[in-house]
Amino acid sequence: MHLKRFHRKLAPYLRYLLLLLGMASLVSAMWGGLVRLGFNMPLPEPRLAAFHGPLMISGFLGTLISLERAVGTGYRWAYLAPASTGIGGVILIAGLPAGALLMSLGSLVLLIIFIAIIRLQSSLFTIAMGTGALLWLIGNYLWLAGFPVWEIVFWWAGFVALTIAGERLEITRIIRFTKGVKAAFIGAVGIYVFGLLVSISHPVAGVRLLGLGMMAVMLWLMRYDIAWRTLRSQGLPRFMAVSLLSGYVWLGIAGAIAVTTGGASSGPIYDAILHALFLGFVFSMIFAHAPVIFSAVLNLPVTYKPGFYVHLTLLHVTLILRISGDLSGWTGGREAGGLLNVFVILLFLANTGSSIYSSIGKTKKI
Repeated sequence: MHLKRFHRKLAPYLRYLLLLLGMASLVSAMWGGLVRLGFNMPLPEPRLAAFHGPLMISGFLGTLISLERAVGTGYRWAYLAPASTGIGGVILIAGLPAGALLMSLGSLVLLIIFIAIIRLQSSLFTIAMGTGALLWLIGNYLWLAGFPVWEIVFWWAGFVALTIAGERLEITRIIRFTKGVKAAFIGAVGIYVFGLLVSISHPVAGVRLLGLGMMAVMLWLMRYDIAWRTLRSQGLPRFMAVSLLSGYVWLGIAGAIAVTTGGASSGPIYDAILHALFLGFVFSMIFAHAPVIFSAVLNLPVTYKPGFYVHLTLLHVTLILRISGDLSGWTGGREAGGLLNVFVILLFLANTGSSIYSSIGKTKKI
C-alpha cells in the first residue's frame, strides 16, 4: 500500500523530468539547426549540428509522444520509452554514441506499447499509430546501421505523420465512416509506406511516391477531420481547429515539393520539404493539442488564451519566409525565417508556461 502511494507521489515528478529531458533535446536541436543555417554560434559539442534531426525527432517528439502514450495506458513499464529517448537525447547532446542506442530502445518499447494496445483494441487508428511506431524503429535501426540521416529521415517522418493521423482518426471516430472512406485512409498511408520501401533502392522515385502519400493523407484529413465542425465553435475548440487545418496545408506543401523535386540529400530543397513537414505540419499539431497534452501529462491546468493565435500566426508567416527563401534561392529569407522559427517556438513555450502559471494561480485563490 505504501509502495503504491509512493508511486502515485513520484509519478508527477517523473513526468516533469521526462518532459524537461525532451525540452533539452528541442533546445539543442534548434541551436544546432541555427548553426546548420549558417549562423556563427559556439557549440558545446562539435557534432551538435549534425544531430539536429535525431534530437528533434527522437529526442523531443519521440519523448513527447511516448510520454503521452505511457500516461494514457497507465503501464508503469511504458515509461521506459520516454525515459530511454529523453536520456538518449541528453547523451547524444554530449556527443556519446550510446544516445542513439537508447533512442532506438525507446522506439522499440513504444512499438511494444502499441502491440499491447492493439491486442486490447484492434482498430484502424491503433494500427495506424502502431505502424508509425514501427517506422520509427526501422528508421532508428537504419541509423544505428550507419545510414546517413537524409536516407532515413522519411522513416522518422512516417512515425510522426502516422501518429498524428491515427490520433485524428481516433478523435473523429464518432463519425461512422463507410468502408470506402476507411479504404481511402488505408490507401493514402499505403502509398507513403510503399514510397519508403521504393526509396531504399530508388531514392528519387521513392521520395516522389511518399510525397504523393503525404498529399493523399492531407486530402483525407482535410475532407474528413472533425475540425471542420469545431471551427464554428469559440475559444479553444476553434483555435485547435484553425491550428489543425492550417497544419494540414503544410503537410500537402511538403508532399507537393517532394513529388515535384524527388527530394535531395541536403540544401534548400531538403530544408523546404522537412521543415514544411516538421515545423508547418507537426508544430501546428503541437500548438493545437498542447493545452490538452500538458494538462494530461503534467496534471496541470492550461487555460486557453486568445494570445495563442500570435505564435500560431507567426509560425506560418516565418515558415512562408523560410520556404520562399529555400525555393527561390534567397539565402537571406531562408536564414531570417529559420531564426524567427526558433523565436516562435520559444514564444509558444512562454505562452503555454504563462497559461499554466496563471491557471495555477487562479486555482489557489479558489
